[in-house]
Amino acid sequence: MDGVHDLGGLDGFGAVDAPPSEPAFHEEWERRALRAMLAVNIGLGTSGGRFRHSIERMDPAHYLSSSYYEHWLTGVSTLLVEAGKTSRSDLDKRAGGHFPLSRPDRGDQPDASEADRLEPQFAPGDVVRVREWHPRGHTRAPRYVQGKRGVIERLDGSFSVPDFEAHSAARVLDPTYSVRFSAVELWGEGAEPGVSVNVDLWERYLEGDGA
Repeated sequence: MDGVHDLGGLDGFGAVDAPPSEPAFHEEWERRALRAMLAVNIGLGTSGGRFRHSIERMDPAHYLSSSYYEHWLTGVSTLLVEAGKTSRSDLDKRAGGHFPLSRPDRGDQPDASEADRLEPQFAPGDVVRVREWHPRGHTRAPRYVQGKRGVIERLDGSFSVPDFEAHSAARVLDPTYSVRFSAVELWGEGAEPGVSVNVDLWERYLEGDGA
């Protein structure tokens, strides 16, 4: 999904501030938000793809102005409303004002013809290119690697494709790879030479370099 959440490699946001000794929780409500996320996702049987997409659907202004754990709280609250376990009006009442939720899911259900892929098409050392695609729903192919060349470094086995599980109970398996990209390939002349980045990608995102 093309959304405000896909910030990797974008200019204008500055460096990531990651203090080496940052605590897991700065305030008690963040700990409670973690507990709420676990309880809701376990209770609803929510897949990782569906939970991530509930956050990706946040209004861009709300996403950029809110914290990490507020993203989680918005996501699981949205999932509860969509599952009919609570309502917007009930959340507003409990919050004492407007409780923001994510936008509706516009993603597509997986095509019935989609089948598991268990035999990998690529092997370590193969040069691949990431497909450029812009689905309306969830994808785990980051924008900054789309259209870029990389080298297969490792095959990790076949796993459920998040793009499908985010919008359906269906599970479609696909080989996954660790793909190595040079920083120059991803970010051009401004990148540090000799530096590489590994990204975990499903086979459906990839095509042979000669394609």
